[in-house]
Amino acid sequence: MKKVLKIAGFLVLFIVIVIGGLISYVKVALPNVGPATEVKINSTSDRVERGRYLANHVTVCMDCHSTRDWTKFSGPLTPGTLGKGGERFDQHLGFPGMFLSRNITPKGISRYTDGELYRVITTGVTKEGRAMFPVMPYPYYAKMDPDDILSIIAYIRTLAPIDNDVPASVPDFPMSVIINMIPKKAEPGTRPEETNTLAYGKYLISSAGCVECHTPAKQGQIIPELAFSGGREFNLPDGSVLRSANITSSTTTGIGNWSEDAFVNKFKSYTDSNYHPPTVEKGTFNTIMPWTMYGGMKRSDLAAIYAYLHSLPGKENAVVKFTPPQSMAQK
Repeated sequence: MKKVLKIAGFLVLFIVIVIGGLISYVKVALPNVGPATEVKINSTSDRVERGRYLANHVTVCMDCHSTRDWTKFSGPLTPGTLGKGGERFDQHLGFPGMFLSRNITPKGISRYTDGELYRVITTGVTKEGRAMFPVMPYPYYAKMDPDDILSIIAYIRTLAPIDNDVPASVPDFPMSVIINMIPKKAEPGTRPEETNTLAYGKYLISSAGCVECHTPAKQGQIIPELAFSGGREFNLPDGSVLRSANITSSTTTGIGNWSEDAFVNKFKSYTDSNYHPPTVEKGTFNTIMPWTMYGGMKRSDLAAIYAYLHSLPGKENAVVKFTPPQSMAQK
């Protein structure tokens, strides 16, 4: 019996050593995406304007890296906060830790070279070699045309500097270990010609990361076979639950009956000069969808997204878009 216990003890010790070794490897050797490239961006006015368009209306970097006014519908940006960072994504919202968006004004990124910014945007690895949790959807930015990423960098370097020292993000265990395994080397693509409508629409929708919010998820991972069928849940701090819409071509539960004009006009209505985001009472329906930002997309770009979505098979998924807090539901 003593011999059996001794062998069992050695086995346990061996397993502990192996697990400890693996954790040490992951913590020390990863992430490994290679060094930042040597690049110096020629910031022409055209490049800056392209970056402004992408960062505000396609990749919507400004959505997370600014302060949003959640007393208003769709959380429009608070003036004077563009790029300051500090938006909190924590356990109350279902995240495995406390993650804060960084200050991406010149005050926050001045220590970064252009190459280091390209690496962090496309791989999630900081200047210091730390892995970022993909609240920022860098796996999608990794597939963008490098020229578009460089344009975004050129643009954010022109933002008004804001002095806002954002605390470091803190992942919970075991995400504090797993996080180092998430970053991968970028696999950049090429931006299609706008005349190639379907390919261009696919490029835009990938750059915007639409599939991430509009797809059901299990244990934090989207279910690829249910892409764009909606229903991903977002637990809001007040206890309400928001669910994304089905944007597949299903004619019963998706947008299959929408015309191109109806789709485009839905977005553009939020940029109409007569539109003012209404005040939203606590516990009533609001949305994290940044309508006013996506509404700034060109009509032709929105039409390309519509065409791409309608080229995909429809998926049946009836979505209950909002469940109020339990306290309100019982009233």
